[in-house]
Amino acid sequence: MISRLLPVLVMLIAAGSVGFSAQPINIGDRLELMVDDFLIERFEGRAELRLHRPVQREVTFSCDRPWEGNWSGLVTYIQDGDLYRMYYTGGRWRRGRPSICYAESRDGIGWTRPELGLVAFNGSKKNNLILSAKGITAFVPFKDTNPDCKPDQKYKAMVAKTTPTKGLYGYASPDGIHWRMMQDQPLITRGQFDSQNVAFWDSGRKRYVAYYRQCRGLDDSLTDKGPQLGIDDKGWVRDVLTSTSKDFLNWTEPKWIQYPGAPREQIYLNQIRPYYRASHLFVGFPGRFMAGRQIAKNLPLLQHPSYKYASISETLFMTSRDGVNFKRWGEAFIRPGPRKARWIYGATFPHYGLLVTKGETADMPDELSLYVVDGGGWTQGGKADRFRRYTLRIDGFVSVQAPLSGGGFLTKPIVFQGSKLVMNYSTSAAGSVRVEILAADGKPARGFALADCPEIYGDRIEQVVTWKAGSDVGQLAGQPIRLRFVLKDADLFSIRFRK
Repeated sequence: MISRLLPVLVMLIAAGSVGFSAQPINIGDRLELMVDDFLIERFEGRAELRLHRPVQREVTFSCDRPWEGNWSGLVTYIQDGDLYRMYYTGGRWRRGRPSICYAESRDGIGWTRPELGLVAFNGSKKNNLILSAKGITAFVPFKDTNPDCKPDQKYKAMVAKTTPTKGLYGYASPDGIHWRMMQDQPLITRGQFDSQNVAFWDSGRKRYVAYYRQCRGLDDSLTDKGPQLGIDDKGWVRDVLTSTSKDFLNWTEPKWIQYPGAPREQIYLNQIRPYYRASHLFVGFPGRFMAGRQIAKNLPLLQHPSYKYASISETLFMTSRDGVNFKRWGEAFIRPGPRKARWIYGATFPHYGLLVTKGETADMPDELSLYVVDGGGWTQGGKADRFRRYTLRIDGFVSVQAPLSGGGFLTKPIVFQGSKLVMNYSTSAAGSVRVEILAADGKPARGFALADCPEIYGDRIEQVVTWKAGSDVGQLAGQPIRLRFVLKDADLFSIRFRK
């Protein structure tokens, strides 16, 4: 019994030694995810940051139309009100990718191909094609949230083309269906561009941001290296460049994104985007490429002369607060799993998009849906690529987690706006979360000590923290404070103050 209480006793003894020498972080009323140690001064007891993994769900789409096939993919999802949009390339290995396709859904699970009548395939326009993909390597659209965006450019896209000049071209659309090229010249010319090249409006910094692939030398030089890339762990690696723009047409010189404390690895896709509940945070789902590893044997792609196909790929998770420096988790976010056919190049590569969808049952909260390649493609000897959905708790990428024996953390000094502290948390039936607020003198604020906070247990996306005297913390708004969280068999995913 004493050993179980010891971590909590240590935390209580330490409470009186808290100082306020650091400059407070003004978080206002914004949501803060526990994806890094930005707010954390120190962990206490056995608490730690823990990466969570999404749950595998159903196959949502099979590329089985004549204009699709086993070389379809490079999928992008856009949540547009109550409509989900999906854009993807259709193609067959050795035949090429002749078309850009469009599908719709009302739930993120069942998808339909509207007959758009825009592009002919084998003499018929009864299909869901929006563009001919002649000369196009990748088409990655987004809905522009720039408040000054012109109505006829409500949707934009980064389009990788090989002609007339290799580069990333800007496309625009008023409705997400009818597209036009914004100018004849490419927007960006330095890069590899052979996978998804993403862009979006950064509302916090009031600029567009782009991320795209290139090969990186030990001296940070850029090159277009060949298929043997990745065999030498001290040689070139696949990595990600970033550029910014005020008008989407004129872009800064590219620079490498950074991963402080992380090893050099082969990063193929980046799938970076602002998190929809906290736009100051960028989340990314890069594809990791493990060159030279293979489990599956005698698949068609292993006869290909490119060494890269004798490899394994998977999905990682990373996040950034400035768009350049990323905390990249080394552990896989989505593993290949038990199916042998997914231990191969391109399997479990992430699609670009993060959708909010209904929970599995009516009494469950909304959840996040993300999608990956799930086999059926040419790499597995299949005839039609399949897309599979995964789901994750809202804000559920990473948590501060502690076992039943106890743990917690102390925040750095913060300043907030609002009158309620809200948290996204989960406990076991035996577990709990308690919260203490420390005033500027380093002592518990009156009425908000740990002893004043009854144990909170359950599983809620938004739980208002209540002390014995109530939940109103407005008297402390605008003042430097610290928060102390004490957890037992619990996860804390995010916090925010609100009115």
